[in-house]
Amino acid sequence: MRVALYLRISTDGKGQDLDTQRLPLRDFCAAQGWPDVAEYADEASAADLLHRTAWRRLLDDAARRKIDLLLVWRLDRAFRSVREAANTLADLRHWGVGLRSYQEPWLDTTSPFGEALYYITVAYAGLERAMIAERVRAGMDRARRQGRHIGRPAKADPERMATAWPHIHQAILDGELSRRQAAKRLGTSERTVRRLLAETPHS
Repeated sequence: MRVALYLRISTDGKGQDLDTQRLPLRDFCAAQGWPDVAEYADEASAADLLHRTAWRRLLDDAARRKIDLLLVWRLDRAFRSVREAANTLADLRHWGVGLRSYQEPWLDTTSPFGEALYYITVAYAGLERAMIAERVRAGMDRARRQGRHIGRPAKADPERMATAWPHIHQAILDGELSRRQAAKRLGTSERTVRRLLAETPHS
């Protein structure tokens, strides 16, 4: 049995370590008596196919019939969408490669029941992502209706800044305004207020 382990962590994921996936997967293979194990590891987001070079190499090796089984820590380590998961599974079946998930042990495409559960799981994952995206859009729409700004603070008007800043600057120095309150009055960010404070000489 020629097994390929696929490991992936996101580049922006704080505290993530490939060994969190690697060590249990290696132990699992040893317990199954699978000595022929190859490892493919990426540090990139699921959607960043350009930098997921190990994933592309794994699929090339699978197409060349160098792999019998693909073992992943969890399905979302390998696939970014339901469509990709379904298409990749079709390719793996054509190449004679099975797919198993360590964290989702019921997913084993080497059996008809496991393959059916695989499709159910990826469909549910896609539905869950769609529901989260819909909640985010609804929240943003509600915020707009309530007159709240969405995204980065709007760029402050230069004329308004020139007129209002001297008074606001003095109010900050006198302790009458916080930086956050000053930013709100100016229609800018706290970062801009900090920069203005650093650039404005104290009288």
